[in-house]
Amino acid sequence: MYMDDTIAAISTPIGIGGIGIIRISGKDAIDIVDKIFKSPKGKRLTEVKSHTIHYGHVVHLNTDKVIDEVLVSVMKEPHTFTRENIVEINCHGGIVSTRNVLEEVLNTGARLADPGEFTKRAFLNGRIDLVQAEAIIDVINSKTNIGLESAIDQLEGNLSKKIFEIRTKLIHLAAHLQAAVDFPEDDIEELSEENLINSLESIMKEMDHLIKTADMGKIIREGLSTVIVGKPNVGKSSLLNALVRENRAIVTEIPGTTRDIIEEYINIKGVPLKVVDTAGIRETEDIVERIGVEKSKEFINKADLVILILDGSEALSENDKNIIDLVIGKKAIVLINKADLTTKIDTQYIREIFKNDKVIDISVKDGTGLEELENTIYDMFFEGDINLKDDVIVTNLRHKDSLVKASQNLQESIQALKIGMPVDMVSIDIKNSIEALGEIIGQTVSEEIVDQIFRNFCLGK
Repeated sequence: MYMDDTIAAISTPIGIGGIGIIRISGKDAIDIVDKIFKSPKGKRLTEVKSHTIHYGHVVHLNTDKVIDEVLVSVMKEPHTFTRENIVEINCHGGIVSTRNVLEEVLNTGARLADPGEFTKRAFLNGRIDLVQAEAIIDVINSKTNIGLESAIDQLEGNLSKKIFEIRTKLIHLAAHLQAAVDFPEDDIEELSEENLINSLESIMKEMDHLIKTADMGKIIREGLSTVIVGKPNVGKSSLLNALVRENRAIVTEIPGTTRDIIEEYINIKGVPLKVVDTAGIRETEDIVERIGVEKSKEFINKADLVILILDGSEALSENDKNIIDLVIGKKAIVLINKADLTTKIDTQYIREIFKNDKVIDISVKDGTGLEELENTIYDMFFEGDINLKDDVIVTNLRHKDSLVKASQNLQESIQALKIGMPVDMVSIDIKNSIEALGEIIGQTVSEEIVDQIFRNFCLGK
């Protein structure tokens, strides 16, 4: 990528809307737009003040034919998102109008931006670090308020600050050790083995606390993968509709109505659940239904949480027992449905089988037990010594992997000290830990990883 060229892209969703925005960034951004912008008062964009908005028309470069009526924002470097000159053209929303304006900008000297290239330039120009860059896409993709708050927290640099603080402590330790080895004649104060181990263990404890937040962070960012299973006509689709609070799945009295997998995101107390309503599990000769049953079994193995529904108005069947065998050992909640009817199922037997899991009596029909279900889901995954409001939460798998690597390197350095390894050998593990932390904020990350991160962004961001 050539950082000295000028890029442009449509930054608003393609389609009919109130406005469309074309964003241009680069050293020639103002000059390029100035050539195709006509102001009623004869203003030149090259002469206006920074961070001002101007009314006029975008016209064809060669014919002066009007393309659209626009408002143009001019922002001069370095006080911009990319630390380059930025111009944003606000035109009428619509596929044709926005594309016509973009084409004229490209014809006048800009090139089409790659996905995420505006944010990538902000990172490469030192405007934001890599954690903050990744947080931008998390803000866009947030599914709940908790997810949005976590993404904004990272965008504001709180995780970066914590990583920087930990990394700085290690750099100071490594520098002190290296100086003691390289300049023994300078009488540099040596760290005792005990103090060095205590310092490393304290730093490792900080890292391990961040790692501990990652499972919660993954749920906040991606949603809790939840699968609803049970025999046909037990109330799976009715439960999905009740949680979504709309008729998302077809509900009939005919067993086997749900043959395919239905996915829906549900917000439970701020926690995003990626809920899958599966086909009822049973032996069947129907080829389509059989495929759905096999998919149901696959989802059970992959899910973070399995919600098993049993019909409380019937005795436990062989089909129920087969499904129970699939669920045992998974993180599960068992719902005994149809609490509004006479109970015929052996609830004591069910509670004995699932003695480590929550068993709830519900009636999807009248809503009994649904609130308890929602509270149970929240408590299962958001409890312990992690505080959503006060703790810095790691939500990105890349960050977790680097933290784990950094922690393992520190553990190896501590073990090396305990068995009497030379200090210069210990320093290698500490430096590896420093490098792993640097990968998170982008100070030691490879160009290949940077490119991979920004390929996940949309055009215009």
